[in-house]
Amino acid sequence: MEITWMQWYAGLQKPGWTPEPATIGFIWQVLYPLIFFSCSFVFLKAYRGKLPWCVALPFAINLLANLAFTPIQFGLRNLVLASFDISIVLVTIVWGMIVIWRYQRWVAILQVPYLIWVAIATVLQFMITWLNVISPSML
Repeated sequence: MEITWMQWYAGLQKPGWTPEPATIGFIWQVLYPLIFFSCSFVFLKAYRGKLPWCVALPFAINLLANLAFTPIQFGLRNLVLASFDISIVLVTIVWGMIVIWRYQRWVAILQVPYLIWVAIATVLQFMITWLNVISPSML
């Protein structure tokens, strides 16, 4: 009998400061509307020619990497690939904030809560990967 993704995640070694799954879910419920609103705004402005498409590029990559995380982490159960993916999410948030700043500063500022959470989530993901993949293989 195969274990569910929740059982798999619960069985992983995690740092003591790991938020509860309900807390993580709540944070994403707050962030997803901000992400949707800012990405929609950037894509619409780029489509209308009011922003260069190169400004929309980091937002597009970010959206794809963000959407890929859950299937990688919980579907494939690949912690190393999930660590790589969340790194792309983090880098593209910063990149997007930098390139949008000169056009629409409020969009960059709207990304701050997303940036803070993904920075925390990236450290958490790397710690979980270390504890469950890298560290055990060193024994």
